[in-house]
Amino acid sequence: MKEIFLLKLGEIVLKGANKRQFEDKLRQNIRRRMKAYGNFDVYLMQSTVYVEPMDDEADIDGAWDACHKIFGLVSLCRCRACEKDIDKIYNTIEEYLGDDLDCAASFKVESKRSDKRFPMTSIEISREIGGRLAEAHPNCTVDVRKPAYTVFVEVRDLATYVHGPAEPGAGGLPTGVGGRAMCLLSGGIDSPVAAYMIAKRGVEVECVHFFSYPYTSQLARDKVMELARLVTAYCGRMTVNIVGFTQIQEAIRDNCPEEFFTLIMRRFMMEISQRIALGDGCGALITGENLGQVASQTMQAMQVTGAVVDIPIFMPLIGMDKEEIVTIARKIGTMETSVLPYEDCCTVFTPKHPKTKPTIGQLINAEKNLDREALIQQALETVEKITVKYDDEPFI
Repeated sequence: MKEIFLLKLGEIVLKGANKRQFEDKLRQNIRRRMKAYGNFDVYLMQSTVYVEPMDDEADIDGAWDACHKIFGLVSLCRCRACEKDIDKIYNTIEEYLGDDLDCAASFKVESKRSDKRFPMTSIEISREIGGRLAEAHPNCTVDVRKPAYTVFVEVRDLATYVHGPAEPGAGGLPTGVGGRAMCLLSGGIDSPVAAYMIAKRGVEVECVHFFSYPYTSQLARDKVMELARLVTAYCGRMTVNIVGFTQIQEAIRDNCPEEFFTLIMRRFMMEISQRIALGDGCGALITGENLGQVASQTMQAMQVTGAVVDIPIFMPLIGMDKEEIVTIARKIGTMETSVLPYEDCCTVFTPKHPKTKPTIGQLINAEKNLDREALIQQALETVEKITVKYDDEPFI
């Protein structure tokens, strides 16, 4: 029989009466992701999703790589299916895993019999298969405590599945079960990681990016679009809202005290993001803020910048070390793009001595010469919505 994938569910198995809703969403997400790789049948039994290629044209390797980036799965097994017969099980293991056993110093067999109609118990299956494999591979010794390689046998309802060690899945919850949120996406390291982490909790992510031409270049914009594309490998396609921010930054430069430039700019970003978010059905904002990392990310600064919005603000990186954030950025493939030297609008008109412990009263006074509503409306009129998909061509 042909090779298929067994994808094991994560924390979905702990759900109660609404478990079916999570399973249906996960199966839907997997089916959508598999379309790019050919004709696959996707079905769910016993807290396991089966992904089975339906013809020889299917891109097995591409689909296998994509499965590692689907939230809701805790582990993945690439298997060979066979009939529920002990001789055929052994022969399939030899054909499918024999080369791996030849390269291993030691092994053991772990069996699981979900189909209780099978005449042998799990222990009996492991003993029988293990004995035969020991004879066939004399240089690979049996070690049931710390084997170099483990052969797994799963006797399930439809067939028996044999495979080597499972690989870790993306974890989390299926995209779409946790609502929608708007991520303020810059060109830095932090915000793509923040988007990824909230998406991992089942949230459908949309992004907003503030673009200040001619102070920032087309390359800076392309860099952000590429970061969004890389994140969609995990969260699925998303909309990126590009907002013209030049007029607001020039108005701040011309009418506000320099020490408050960054804080006032961020207050505009938060309020504009909220308006776009509410219009698109998003219930929260996502930021890449990290406590104490820069002057605008002190406790007092985050209080005054968040004061202009009413919806929740998710800050998944708030207590992380920079190295922890970088590690995740490397894992999800955004790090190399994030460090490209194309600056975003956050670097425009940066104050020499930014205010680190502001009060709301000070910010309101610093903004008194601005027509906030008029500037916000002008920015909202510039919004360009771009749909980004994981299989798009790279932007840079």
